[in-house]
Amino acid sequence: MSACGGGGGEGDAEADDRVAELQEAGTVNIGFANEPPYAYENSETGELEGAAIDIATAVFEEMGVENVEGHLTDWGELIPGVQAGQYDVITAGMAIQPDRCENALFAEPEMQYGEGLVVAAGNPHDIHSYADIAENPDVTVALMEGTTQFEFLESEGVDPSQFMSVADIPGQLAAVQSGNADVTAATEATLRAAYESLGSDEVEIVEDFEQPDIEGIPSFGAAAFNMEDEGLREAYNEALKTLKEDGTIDEILDNSQGFTAENNRVEVDGITASELCEGGSEG
Repeated sequence: MSACGGGGGEGDAEADDRVAELQEAGTVNIGFANEPPYAYENSETGELEGAAIDIATAVFEEMGVENVEGHLTDWGELIPGVQAGQYDVITAGMAIQPDRCENALFAEPEMQYGEGLVVAAGNPHDIHSYADIAENPDVTVALMEGTTQFEFLESEGVDPSQFMSVADIPGQLAAVQSGNADVTAATEATLRAAYESLGSDEVEIVEDFEQPDIEGIPSFGAAAFNMEDEGLREAYNEALKTLKEDGTIDEILDNSQGFTAENNRVEVDGITASELCEGGSEG
C-alpha cells in the first residue's frame, strides 16, 4: 500500500521506517551531476558545492541526518540511479517536467531559474531577447549540445542556421569571447556563474534580458526520490517548507554563486510539484 493514500496504516509505517533508517545511519546518499552552479565537485578540495547540494544538506540536517555522502554521475544516470536504489535522493537543480515525473518522485520546488544571455562587451548587436536574435539573421548563437535552448530559440523564430553547437558552457563563452559567435544562451544561473568565474572584460551578461513567454520558462528545480519513497519525499517537503519559512533557503541562494534569493526563490505558497508534473507553470 502506498503512503500517498489518506488515513495512515502500513504505508505510513513504512515511510516512518525509511526516515528512521536514514536518521539511524546518520548518512544520506545523494546522486548529483557535475552541473555548476547547481551541484558539482570542487576540483581542488573534492568537496560537494552548489545551491542544490547546500539546500539538500540543510534539509536533511533539519530531518536529523547530518552526513551527506555524494556520488557523482552523468546527468542522464540520475533518475535511473535513484530508481535502482543507488541513491536515496538525487539533486542537481533538475527541472520538474511531466515526463520526468513518470520516473521519479519530485519534492516541492526549491529554486526557479529563467534564461540568460552573454554577448560581446558593449552588446554591439543590441541583443536583449531571443526575438532580437531572430530579427538579425547575421547573428550567430553558441549553444551547448543537447540543451533546451535550441528548442526555445527556434520557437522564438531563430533559424537553426544561426546555431553554433559547442561541448560545454566554457566553450559557449569562449565562442563569444573569440568572436566566433555573437551571443550565447543558457539558464541564467548557469551562465551567470560561468561568466563570473571567467572574469573577462571582453564579454558581458545581458542584465535586462527579456524572458520569453515559452512553456517551461521559468524552470523549477527540485530534489527527486525513488517512486517507492513517497514518505521520505513528504518528510523532505516538510523540512524544506520549514527552511523556506525561516529564511534558510534564501540565505543559501544569496550565498551561492549565480543565484540570489530575489531572483531564484520559490515561495511556500507558490507553484507545486504536482502542478508542474501535470504541465502547469506560472509563466
